[in-house]
Amino acid sequence: MAISKLPSAALSLKQFLQRQKVLGIYRHMLRTIQQVPDEADRKYLRDWARDEFKRNKNATDQDAIRMMITQANNHLEELQKSLALARS
Repeated sequence: MAISKLPSAALSLKQFLQRQKVLGIYRHMLRTIQQVPDEADRKYLRDWARDEFKRNKNATDQDAIRMMITQANNHLEELQKSLALARS
C-alpha cells in the first residue's frame, strides 16, 4: 500500500483549477479598476473588490463558488463596458 506524500490540506485538481480561475478574475478586476480615471472611485472599487474576495475566501461549497465566479465575471464585464462608454 502506497502512502501519499501530499499534505492533508492539499487541493484536488478541480479545486486548484478553480482557485486559479478565481485569482485570475481578481487580478483582471484589479487591472481594470486601475483604468478608472477618478482616484476616489478607483479606491472605492479596489476596496470593494478586495473585501468581496476576502469575505468569500473560505467558501467551500462548489456550487456557491461557481455562482460567485459567474457574479464576479458579470461585475467585471459591466465595469469594462462602463469604462468603454466613459472613454467614448
